[in-house]
Amino acid sequence: EVQLVESGGGLVQAGGSLRLSCSVSGFTFDDYAIGWFRQVPGKDREGVSCISRSDDMTYYEDSVKGRFTISSDNAKNTVYLQMNSLKPEDTAVYYCGVRSSKIATLATLLLVDFDYFGQGTQVTVSS
Repeated sequence: EVQLVESGGGLVQAGGSLRLSCSVSGFTFDDYAIGWFRQVPGKDREGVSCISRSDDMTYYEDSVKGRFTISSDNAKNTVYLQMNSLKPEDTAVYYCGVRSSKIATLATLLLVDFDYFGQGTQVTVSS
């Protein structure tokens, strides 16, 4: 059974930083593309960043480029999202997601074409 458990969310002032973690189990970690997504009430879930396991390419949604960094630790079966220069518009529930394929692209990220998601962790950025 695929399990994804996010942690690291919280309340931070604008301009601050947070690091989210996602611990995964139930599958071979580096056989699946993995990414981060976020959702605010009343809106669809949106892709933030992902890692394609076919070539280790990383992809970012435009509004987070240069501020967020995705990384993974295969020994710990954990993926991270380092978020710097946070803005109030980054406020959302952040989810870790896994795709049933090694391959991910910017299109699959933006289309949220991933298959499994965790329960999410709340990130609130105050102005």
